[in-house]
Amino acid sequence: MYWNCEIETLTTDNLKGLQLERLRRTVARAGQSQFYGQRLEQAGIVPDDLGSLEDIRMLPFTTKDDLRTSSLQMLTTPLKEIIRLHASSGTTGQATVIYYTRTDIELWADLVARSLYMTGMRQEDVFQNMMGYGLFTGGLGFHYGAERLGALTIPAGAGNSKRQVQLMRQFNVTAIHIIPSYALFLLQTFEELGVDPRDLPLRLAYIGAEPYSDATRRRIEAAYGVKAYNCYGLSELNGPGVAFECPEQNGSHVWEDSYLIEVLDPSTLDPVPPGTVGELVFTNLTRQGMPLLRYRSRDLASYDDRPCPCGRSSRRISRIQGRTDDMIILKGVNIFPIQIDRVLMRLPEVASNYLIEMQQTGGNDQMVIKVEVKQEYFSEDLAYLKGLQKRITEALKSELLVTPRVDLVEHNSLPRTEGKAVRVVDSRPKA
Repeated sequence: MYWNCEIETLTTDNLKGLQLERLRRTVARAGQSQFYGQRLEQAGIVPDDLGSLEDIRMLPFTTKDDLRTSSLQMLTTPLKEIIRLHASSGTTGQATVIYYTRTDIELWADLVARSLYMTGMRQEDVFQNMMGYGLFTGGLGFHYGAERLGALTIPAGAGNSKRQVQLMRQFNVTAIHIIPSYALFLLQTFEELGVDPRDLPLRLAYIGAEPYSDATRRRIEAAYGVKAYNCYGLSELNGPGVAFECPEQNGSHVWEDSYLIEVLDPSTLDPVPPGTVGELVFTNLTRQGMPLLRYRSRDLASYDDRPCPCGRSSRRISRIQGRTDDMIILKGVNIFPIQIDRVLMRLPEVASNYLIEMQQTGGNDQMVIKVEVKQEYFSEDLAYLKGLQKRITEALKSELLVTPRVDLVEHNSLPRTEGKAVRVVDSRPKA
């Protein structure tokens, strides 16, 4: 049941003691870098000042902009001891680069293996990794974790849908790693090939890398006949394996022996209580080459510190509710795309694809949601379609507190991709 029973079931007091010890060690190590050495000196902080975990609030925050401009200055070890880098680019196109020592890679692989083992994956499984490899952390992170666990690993990569299905059939794949929108997209290929994914020996799916609702997860589980687990990670902290769902599927366990998590009000930066949505802020506790202190992820979620029936003692975070930088403001109301996904994916008439378009008409902002309707429901009966349109509009209004315009479109008429889904297009004139 446990990959590392001693660590995964630590008592709260023992876990906090371990975290404080590792936090002090991390601050000392980070202080050896040019970037944090200057920051900590300016703040007048030394590791011994940290008398409790609450004292972490004395430390400065780290942001994505810091990574864009100063990643090399964050190294705590000579560059010759760095064996890999990964990078992600944001809307500016400027890459945020993370550097890894050999120890960092090994510790990361162990965390992913721990996560996979927790969900029931074993050495006997055949694992097909349909995530992109390369600078993106998702592919290699899962690959090394699955190999550490001992499972036969197929590095399929992203795209080439017919090949994906062929591999699943040929090698009796039992576990897959896949982007949620691509999992729904791939169902069309199964249908074209006359294959029912539920007839395959698949039993586990690991989904992530983009926001999605629990309704989307349930669609994937029903279509593939699997149990689908949410994986949370971000390149800046290693990649996948920061937090992972257990079989209870009641939140994702943060591996708190490796990451110190804070959930803060994004406006005041004060801690929020359990169950309240705030911004996730992380501090590495075991990374060697480039530890980050109080990294502001911009991801919004709540946490749960109640005991989990699985027996693991680490706190759990909710599904990501949105990001502070993907929020849409319409008529003074804050809207996150995940809210729209949650409404649409609950409706049986709605297919797997939709597009949120922000437009401006007569100087007023308007949200237009183009919704693909399943073929069997897209009839020539205008009265039926108008009724469906009204029902979708009312459901969205109830969730969003504003009324978007809903356009019903035919199945497979919106742009599709084998990678991350593009859900929001802003057509408004640039200021």
